[in-house]
Amino acid sequence: MDVKLLALMTLLAVIMQVPTANAKPISLVERCWCRTTLNTVSQRSIKELKFLHTPNCPFQVIAKLKNNREVCINPETKWLQGYLKNAINKVKKSKRRNTKKV
Repeated sequence: MDVKLLALMTLLAVIMQVPTANAKPISLVERCWCRTTLNTVSQRSIKELKFLHTPNCPFQVIAKLKNNREVCINPETKWLQGYLKNAINKVKKSKRRNTKKV
């Protein structure tokens, strides 16, 4: 019985010395929010838009609908492309105005 106890203690000592990894599993690190996207979403039903850009995933657009459901929209959709261009132009114009005032 002493041999079994000694073997168990040795095994526990070896297990305690093995270094543990602090990294997250690959499946959690590389998971994208949008796995599928919709091409047709009524603009009137959208309450909020979120834009995500992560290193391991393509550009993602998440729409929160008025019924509180979240869906992923294809970023190549025509109306969304137009929306993004208008938003970028507004930001550029506001930056120009702010630099002229200073």
